[in-house]
Amino acid sequence: MLNFNSKSLGFRIFTSMFLLVVIAFALIAGITYYQYREQVRDYNKDRLERKENAIKKDIDRTLKSTTYQLLTDKIPFIFKEEIFDIARIHGENVTLYDLEGRPLISSTEKLFNSPVKEAIPQRILDTLEASVIEKRFVERIETEIPRQLSYSYINDPRFKPLAILQIQYENSESFINKEMREILWRMGVVALIVFITAIILAYVLARYITQRLKAIEEKIKETQLDKRNKKVDTQSLPTELLTLVSAYNGMIDELEESAAQLAQSEREAAWREMAKQVAHEIKNPLTPMRLTVQSFERRFDPEDPEINQKLKEYSNTLIQQIDTMSSIASAFSNFADMPAQQSETLNVPKIVKLALDIFRERNIAFAKADQEILAKFDRTQLIRVVTNLVKNAIQATVNTEDPQIHVHVLEVDALVQISVSDNGLGITEENKPKIFEPKFTTKTSGMGLGLAMVKNIMETYNGSITFTSEEGKGTVFTVTFPKE
Repeated sequence: MLNFNSKSLGFRIFTSMFLLVVIAFALIAGITYYQYREQVRDYNKDRLERKENAIKKDIDRTLKSTTYQLLTDKIPFIFKEEIFDIARIHGENVTLYDLEGRPLISSTEKLFNSPVKEAIPQRILDTLEASVIEKRFVERIETEIPRQLSYSYINDPRFKPLAILQIQYENSESFINKEMREILWRMGVVALIVFITAIILAYVLARYITQRLKAIEEKIKETQLDKRNKKVDTQSLPTELLTLVSAYNGMIDELEESAAQLAQSEREAAWREMAKQVAHEIKNPLTPMRLTVQSFERRFDPEDPEINQKLKEYSNTLIQQIDTMSSIASAFSNFADMPAQQSETLNVPKIVKLALDIFRERNIAFAKADQEILAKFDRTQLIRVVTNLVKNAIQATVNTEDPQIHVHVLEVDALVQISVSDNGLGITEENKPKIFEPKFTTKTSGMGLGLAMVKNIMETYNGSITFTSEEGKGTVFTVTFPKE
């Protein structure tokens, strides 16, 4: 199984944002619940204290206005009716006990028509007695409706304890818990919306980043040493990718500089090798010329009756060798003469027909297009391309019983294609990789510069040359170049 680090960048961004939303929601929900619970406790405590103080004030007012003697056993008579009014006004059940914890009177008697029978537990009495400062005790009772029982002393005007006040305070936690559930539900809905939004944003962000990285990847894949590479635009890139792209653009500059230096070195090496080849080819005819001159010098006899015939043979030999050197010089000159870009608009089928007219062979068939095909090319260079390809086809079919050469001109979209096919010997698998190399030839004469020159011309005009060949069946050369 793949680990997290081996996943795609888009997957990691998506997963990270998903976990971020989940963790953030869990933390917010937990903190909200804890804070709300604390606020509920504080609220209930403060509310109970306020209720207790308000009830005590009413009790003190009753004690001050009563005509009964302020004694513990007189409490039921003092609060015979008032206790119900106090409970009704404050909305809480009130019970008064004597100092021993026995019930005296309660607001619940009128509700249930039964006196309060339960005494205050001894532990509560002990706690009240030990509570020096507050003289107050609060007990929480968990029933169907959570309640809190508040116990405190009732004092006379001289601060002498008369009775113990019990207030039955119903917590609002059930209502608050309901509100809490509603709040959590609303938070859940908001979290779901945020979650969905985060998923969409994560998807868009991941696609945005990965698309930029994909574009950079494609640029890197297209990077080649033998052509001018395009730089990546840095205007709309985020800061995180800017460093990467700047490094790539810097590498492109260094690569172009290295390519230029390498190309210069290759050109110098190629010209040195070509100079050696030309010198070697020129030496070949010079040797027989030297031998012929030396032989003629030794055997020259003005009185010889055949002197004219021998002079003619001597001249023919020299002329043949001079023609050989001239052809070598012409081939080298044609290869070295780089074609200049021309903006001349040509009718390609017409120029191809003009190039074919110099050949006398009847086995050359030209499938001329019905409509004219216009393209921008140099007239001389186009003729040179066609003649070189046809010459090769003628030489490849010398030993063929029924030689056939076909020339086609086609228009494919915005490109022009010229193909020259023959049914000659074909090209061996061993020679196919070397077919466009300068000085490579399978013929007994020539320098092997023709196809290299054609390739050079086509690349200059943003074109290309390709071939297909089957040994013993023939070869098809195709040159392609743009119309504009």
